[in-house]
Amino acid sequence: MYTFLRELADSWVMLIMLATFIGIALFAFRPGTKESYDRLRNLPLQDDDVLVEDKSGEK
Repeated sequence: MYTFLRELADSWVMLIMLATFIGIALFAFRPGTKESYDRLRNLPLQDDDVLVEDKSGEK
């Protein structure tokens, strides 16, 4: 059983992992996504200029 799993990991699983990695890299670095990533990168700071009142009513 161990030798079968070892051979499987050495051959097919390694190829599947490599193909998955290449697919994710191509998806992340595909052309035309710069604007989308810039918008998502600035999302946490989008409402930074808004004052939030705390529960005591002070600003």
